[in-house]
Amino acid sequence: MGRAFEYRRAAKEKRWGHMSRIFPKLSRAITIAAKDGGPDPGMNPKLRTAIQNAKAENMPKDNVDSAIKRAFIKDDGDYIEENFEGKGPCGVLIFIECATDNNTRTVANVKSYFNKAGGSLVPTGSLEFMFSRKAIFEFEKTEDVDLDELELDLIDAGLEEIEEEEGIVFVTGDFTSYGKLSAALEDKGIEVNNSSLKRFPNTTVEFTDEQMEEIQPLLEKLEDDDDVQQVFTNIA
Repeated sequence: MGRAFEYRRAAKEKRWGHMSRIFPKLSRAITIAAKDGGPDPGMNPKLRTAIQNAKAENMPKDNVDSAIKRAFIKDDGDYIEENFEGKGPCGVLIFIECATDNNTRTVANVKSYFNKAGGSLVPTGSLEFMFSRKAIFEFEKTEDVDLDELELDLIDAGLEEIEEEEGIVFVTGDFTSYGKLSAALEDKGIEVNNSSLKRFPNTTVEFTDEQMEEIQPLLEKLEDDDDVQQVFTNIA
């Protein structure tokens, strides 16, 4: 199976599915996007994507509007994006992407999660080369979309792989092609339901059920933290 299939499987298995955990993360993504590129989704592709992802999770419009406004309120919406890398129980490798308005708090929390689990953080950049960063786009397959034709059209935009699974199409490219692929899909009139940047391990490791029982609590702690946006591992 390809990377898009891996993404689909990972998406189905994600643990922060309910509103109380996912909405704060989506709100921060919207606020950061609005702060970076302005409040108009029509002129800000990053914001447009963040709003699409929020809609895919049934986030109310009022929440979306509030997250955009927060980016322009003095002393509010001042989020920074921070990455952490660590080794957890049984040697599992973990890459964490955060968005925080209090880096001291975030660092302390992430460190404590690793320490309590018997793991530790490693210097920034230690694990970067062990993961490949990919742009992922997801949309529903319709009768007027010819995947063979679409594949040819998207190659120049950086397409690496296109797959269909249960009526959902997954488009994958290198993370540097995110903007080009997004624009190309939009030019084709395709409504993307979800898009993101994901990190896939270049090499995976099989862990036993007993080892996963040690690893799982740490992953759940990290993903439950409001400052943590995404967690990636080398688990097969």
